[in-house]
Amino acid sequence: MANKEKEKKGGFKEYFKGVRLEMKKVVWPTKKEIVSYTGIVIATCAIFALGFWLIDTGVLAALKAVLGVTLN
Repeated sequence: MANKEKEKKGGFKEYFKGVRLEMKKVVWPTKKEIVSYTGIVIATCAIFALGFWLIDTGVLAALKAVLGVTLN
């Protein structure tokens, strides 16, 4: 049982050593890339929001036309 506890502690410590080692290998994006990626994400969200709004408006118009359903 004592060996298992030592393995867990050593494993935990070794895990974070590995994490630190891998984080040193990461190539972080430049400020210009971050701004560019952020713009792409915002534009994509806006396009999807517009698309969902159009679909929602169309479905509501269809419900009003076919069933006479209204939302108050």
